[in-house]
Amino acid sequence: MASERLTFTNDRGDELAARLERPDGPPTAYALFAHCFTCSKDLRAARTISKALCDRGFAVLRFDFTGLGESEGDFADTNFSSNAQDLVAAAHFLDAQYEAPSLLIGHSLGGAAVLQAAHDMPSVQAIATIGAPAEPSHVMQLLDDEIDTIQSEGEASVTLAGRSFTIKKQFLDDLEAQHMRDTIGDLDRPLMIFHSPVDQTVGVENAAAIYQAAKHPKSYVSLDQADHLLTNPDDATYVAHVISALAVRYLDAKSVATPPDDAPGDADAPESGVTATTGTEGYRTEMQARHHALVGDEPASLGGEDTGPTPYEYLSAGLASCTTMTLQMYARRKDWPLEKAHVEVQHNKIHAKDCDNCETESGKIDRFTRTVTVEGDLSDEQRARLLEIANKCPVHRTLHSEINVVTTAAELA
Repeated sequence: MASERLTFTNDRGDELAARLERPDGPPTAYALFAHCFTCSKDLRAARTISKALCDRGFAVLRFDFTGLGESEGDFADTNFSSNAQDLVAAAHFLDAQYEAPSLLIGHSLGGAAVLQAAHDMPSVQAIATIGAPAEPSHVMQLLDDEIDTIQSEGEASVTLAGRSFTIKKQFLDDLEAQHMRDTIGDLDRPLMIFHSPVDQTVGVENAAAIYQAAKHPKSYVSLDQADHLLTNPDDATYVAHVISALAVRYLDAKSVATPPDDAPGDADAPESGVTATTGTEGYRTEMQARHHALVGDEPASLGGEDTGPTPYEYLSAGLASCTTMTLQMYARRKDWPLEKAHVEVQHNKIHAKDCDNCETESGKIDRFTRTVTVEGDLSDEQRARLLEIANKCPVHRTLHSEINVVTTAAELA
């Protein structure tokens, strides 16, 4: 990974300080990161997210907004609109020197800024917000004690996170002039919304408002017990992993990771763990398989909220997807004209006595009914052979073989 200090000039002529993280090989895509209100590019969460995305193949540019960090300019003369303009200037810089950004990421007020700036960035194909307010005017809550002074005297000195900043009336006027609901509704880009339900700075209701205003495709990812600034690096790393998993679906870019040449799910393939976490309410479960974010749940009839497939549906999906991949792999090796393999799997429990070829004689057993459809200019012999090959998919073999599940207790920190 290469990390380099850069500068670029905004439309006011101020030189803005930036840092670009790039992977060793060709980047999957270029991303642009916007930091939180009065923060800087060097905030720990910004650094962690950028580096974790870089580890997964993304090149990430983060920079200090005008008047903050190492950038030139007077913060007192900036506002929400100028932040959005700085982002557009950063995108132009990337386009001229490297590659136009495909992914926008914004933290807190930076999240609102990327939603605004995206309209002037045709290259952007996906957007992620982290703890973002639904309206930029939410920032005024941080200025409550000085708003009257700012309105009457034109400016005031406010203390935010232990530092003093001069806020002018034009800053407040600009915040109130924004109408983010229309801006979000007109995005026409996939949107990923990250927010903590215990965020004490920007309440989670803001995420709900952004989600309601946005059009599909859109995703909401709960950050569980994370604080607003993502001071726990594990939370920031998790955000990066989920962004990389979701974003690559929408980007005109190569995949984040190249699948192994082994058969799908083969025991000899590189080992990968899957994690699953279920909270205290309902049964919604957040899962991570390598860099892929998944959600599981139970139907409402069983006490869930039906926000994702059930565990048995995932098991059926594993069998179905393994079957289609195995058929395609076999057909390609044989150079057969298999255009599409479609598999439907139904799971249910039946009485053992109703199974003619089962060893179990009493009680109930699990039955997976698999219906295979192959399309293409195939002969009858080829179709029959592919049906035989379906039974050789690694997941099928696993379900029919002896399985050993070892359960251990994790050590407490």
